[in-house]
Amino acid sequence: MVITDDHLEHELLRSAREGDAPSFCRLVEPLQTRLLRQAAALCGDLPAAEDLVSETLIEAWKSLARYNATCRLSTWLYSILLHRYQKAVRRAGSRPISLAVLPPFDAGELRNQQETIPSPEPSPAEAASQRELLAQLRECIEKLPSKHRQIILLRFFEDAPLPDIAIVLGCSVGTVKSRLHHALDKLRKMKMNLPNMKGDTLI
Repeated sequence: MVITDDHLEHELLRSAREGDAPSFCRLVEPLQTRLLRQAAALCGDLPAAEDLVSETLIEAWKSLARYNATCRLSTWLYSILLHRYQKAVRRAGSRPISLAVLPPFDAGELRNQQETIPSPEPSPAEAASQRELLAQLRECIEKLPSKHRQIILLRFFEDAPLPDIAIVLGCSVGTVKSRLHHALDKLRKMKMNLPNMKGDTLI
């Protein structure tokens, strides 16, 4: 019998739902680097991003029974990460929990993975330009209404397809398209440069 990646994920998910922590670790391990990049893009700070990822994984482990596989696991995890981030923003002067208290994960191993993430910046000048653009984008996104902010973050930070976004937010694909259109329009009116945001074609 050939064991496919989908079959392996299904088996790991089944075991994790039954309380097997190592299966959960194996299930989310391929997604941790991606989650860290997404968290860093939101937070603009690596230590805060590490804390946000640890909070996300803890909540995912506790609420795994709610995941019904109707959307990608990465999208479901990102929706938790986004919720935790927005909650942290609302808590004045607070910080997410420390990575050191993350059970049952190996915090040292996760930290090593985070430290070896390949740098996407080809040069210091381009890196500075990208950071400036990201900071500008983050500032503009924070000005959006919550329903529009969620759509933008899910579409462009998680690269979630529209049906998955609809499932995560509990609305129709038509509503997602409408909110995405209005969100992009608001960003354009803020003079935000959106050359790579393919979502404005609503595909």
